[in-house]
Amino acid sequence: MKRILSNKYLLIVNAISIMVAFLTHFPEIISLFSPDVEEIIFPGMHWTEVGNEMLFTYISLLLLFFVNERLFKFNSTVREISWLKVLCSFVVVWILSNILGKAFVFLHHNLGIPAIDAMLHHYLHPFRDFLISTVVTGSCFLLYQNRRNNTVKLENQLLRTENIANQYEALKSQLNPHMLFNSLNTLSMLIRESSDKAQAYLQELSRVLRYTLQDNGSHLVMLRDELEFVNSYIYLLKMRYEENLRFDIDIPEGMMDRRVPPMAVQMLVENAVKHNEISRRKSLTVKIYMEDDMLVVENARQPKLTGSSGTRVGLDNLSKRYRLLNRRDIVVMEDSGKFIVKIPVI
Repeated sequence: MKRILSNKYLLIVNAISIMVAFLTHFPEIISLFSPDVEEIIFPGMHWTEVGNEMLFTYISLLLLFFVNERLFKFNSTVREISWLKVLCSFVVVWILSNILGKAFVFLHHNLGIPAIDAMLHHYLHPFRDFLISTVVTGSCFLLYQNRRNNTVKLENQLLRTENIANQYEALKSQLNPHMLFNSLNTLSMLIRESSDKAQAYLQELSRVLRYTLQDNGSHLVMLRDELEFVNSYIYLLKMRYEENLRFDIDIPEGMMDRRVPPMAVQMLVENAVKHNEISRRKSLTVKIYMEDDMLVVENARQPKLTGSSGTRVGLDNLSKRYRLLNRRDIVVMEDSGKFIVKIPVI
C-alpha cells in the first residue's frame, strides 16, 4: 500500500482514468436520475449497464496508459519525445481504444455482459475514442515534460554543486600555504632580479586568482578563455620549474569557440605537475592537443619518490560534471609509460 501511495505516476493515472470514465458517461448518469429523459434518449437503460460501461472505460484507460508508456517510452527522461512520436502515440491509442470498444460489444453480445444498447450511446463511441486518445496521449506527454523539467532542475543543481566543489578545490590548491610560499618566494626572487619580471609574474598570479574566484553562474566556458587562464597558470609554473617543465599546446583555432567546464584543463595540468617528478634529472613535458572532439592532456608518468598516488578527487569531480552536462564521460588511460586524460569539448 505504501509503495502504491508513493508512486505519484500511478496515482495520477488512476485519478485521470476515474475522472475520464465518469465524464464520458456523464450523460447516461444524468439520465438515470431523469426517467423521462432516459426513456427518450437511452430507453431501457439500467444502472448496472452504466456501471459496467464506466468500469470497462476505467480498465481500458489503465491499459492504454500502460501500452503507451511501453511503446513510446514517455516514462523516460533520457529519450527525447518528438511531436511525430506524440502524433503516432495518438493514432495508436485511438486504434486500440476502438478495438477495445469492439471487444466489449462482442463480450456483451456473446457472454451477456451488461452494456448500454441505446443508439445514441453507439453514436457517441467515435467521439469518446477521440477524447480518450487525446487524454491518454496528452497526459503522458505532460507527465513526461514535468519529469524532464524536474530532472533538468535537479541536474542543474547537482552541476552547480559540483562546480562549487571544483572551485573550492582549485582555490584551496592555489591558496594553500605551500603554494603561497612558493609563489611569494618566486616573486621575491624576481623582485631582486628584475622588477619587470616581478610585475609580469604578479599580473599573471592575479589573473589566475581572479579566474578561480569568479562565479558567473555558467557551467561551461569557451575553450579560448580557459586556455588563456591555463597560459597564466603555466607562466607561474615555468617561473618555478624553468626549463625542467615544458608545455606543447596545439589547439586548432576552429576549436577555440567550443566549450568546456571551467578550470577543467587547468585541473589536468595541475595534476600532471603535482604527481610527477620535475627536476634537472627528469624534466616533464605536458602535451595539450585535440583528438577528434576530445581535448587531450598527456604527460610522461614519472611519479615522485616521496609522493602519494593521488586521491583522484579532481578527476572524479570532472567526470561527474561531464555526465551531468552532456551525458558523456572523460577518458583516463595509461599507455606506454604515459598518463593521458581526454575530455569532450562541447
